[in-house]
Amino acid sequence: MLACIGSKLIGMANIAGGLWLLFVDTLCRLKDIDFKETCRQMALLGADSLPIVAATILCTGMVFSVQTAKEFVELGASSTVGGIVAIAMARELVPILTGVVVAGRIGAAIAAEIGTMKVTEQVDALRVMAANPVSYLVVPRFIAIICMMPVLVIFGNIIGDVGGWGVAHYYAGISSFSFTNSIKTYAEFYDVWGGMLKSCVFGAIIAVVGCYKGLNAPNGAEGVGLATTASVVLSIILIFITNYFLSLVIYV
Repeated sequence: MLACIGSKLIGMANIAGGLWLLFVDTLCRLKDIDFKETCRQMALLGADSLPIVAATILCTGMVFSVQTAKEFVELGASSTVGGIVAIAMARELVPILTGVVVAGRIGAAIAAEIGTMKVTEQVDALRVMAANPVSYLVVPRFIAIICMMPVLVIFGNIIGDVGGWGVAHYYAGISSFSFTNSIKTYAEFYDVWGGMLKSCVFGAIIAVVGCYKGLNAPNGAEGVGLATTASVVLSIILIFITNYFLSLVIYV
């Protein structure tokens, strides 16, 4: 039993060390950015993720409004529904759900693409041609996802608030003026800024974990599948853990 626990702890330490070394190496090579490849990755990793993020956040805003609007109307606090929905969406729901959705879609894609390149020896070919794999593969994806995550969060906030307004207005009978005025009264730019900062950290986690798992994928098609699954699971776990500490630092 002790040997099993020890081997698990050593494996976790190896992964943590590998992620940290890759993150530091990526930061050191940001000067080698390929703008054309970065723009292409921004379109693939960011713009193409907008529909699924929008659908997820829209439904979340509607559900959150359903759970709060009727009760607040009965308590005579209907004038606060808009602010509560907007603050909850901006601070927690939009950043965390965007991170989870992007981790499932983009983290898996990054790990699968780089893992396939690794098992087909394309990564080794880059080294033979004196091209650093981190500069060529990791840096463009790292920059692209960090730049696009705040954009997705901004769109998510708008879409989530619109969904919350629709339910509050047509389901709970809250006027549009009361809903929007509540947002103006209670919500601040600081709430949105904090969520955008969180999303940048989540984007860095997704990029580094996806690239690390891809670069260290076991040989064979099964190895690529295992690396893809591990990338998504680890990214989501780290996002939830990091979200707690970021909330303590930013909002407490």
